[in-house]
Amino acid sequence: MNEFRKQLRDIAKGMDYPPTPDIAGFVSARLRSLPAPSGRGDRGEGRPRLISRTLTWSLTIALILLLSLLLIPPARAAILEFIQIGIVRIFPQSAQPTAEPVQPAVPEIEAPVTATPASSQSFFESIAGETTLEEAQKLVAYPILLPAYPPDLGKPDYVYIQEADGDMTILVWVDAQNPEEVQMSLHFIPMGSWAIKKVAPTVIQETSVNGQRAIWAVGPYPLRFSDDSLEITRLVEGNVLIWERDGITCRLETDLPLEEAIKIAESLEPIP
Repeated sequence: MNEFRKQLRDIAKGMDYPPTPDIAGFVSARLRSLPAPSGRGDRGEGRPRLISRTLTWSLTIALILLLSLLLIPPARAAILEFIQIGIVRIFPQSAQPTAEPVQPAVPEIEAPVTATPASSQSFFESIAGETTLEEAQKLVAYPILLPAYPPDLGKPDYVYIQEADGDMTILVWVDAQNPEEVQMSLHFIPMGSWAIKKVAPTVIQETSVNGQRAIWAVGPYPLRFSDDSLEITRLVEGNVLIWERDGITCRLETDLPLEEAIKIAESLEPIP
């Protein structure tokens, strides 16, 4: 059961429901009040009217229950408000940038949430699907884009293709002064992938990239390793910008402020 259903059930338990109407009694009384059919041709004359009234009662009761939920602010917010960015559907919640997000269960997870280990070289080598930028572009069915900003960023230091109900591309840039530290990562996630659905990020605020809706969030994500284990981790101790471009969900992980992250996202262009 997901968090949204749990919230609705908890709300429903505390509600004072109106008494259930005596529909059976009403129908019986209605049947008794109907005149007897005068002939064979009139046998079904009253039936559509009876069905219509019964259906009206049922719809009225359902409407009353829905309106009752909408009168409760938490339930109304949960029902009416969600953010859809590419394959990511998120129910907003108030959060601080430093807050540790709640992590739903993910199948086959063999390790807890971690940040990039101290031994950077062995860590990068242990991530599954390492390849070259040129090979990656041949393997996936969508164009891999590179940031043109900042101008001195250059090509990624590591490139990975991981299967997650679709080929997910992960580009990693390390700090030139400290190659053990990840400077930025960029994920391209195709439609239908569970890579973000399984661990929904915590939204900090809504924003836009190239005029399209985007979210500035915080939270880890599934990462597969060469031993076929799956960890909920993050490469950068920072925030993440999530937006959609041409049917592909993009995820930019950085410790830069939001304004800089948007500049990077809006500078994406095909590999020259």
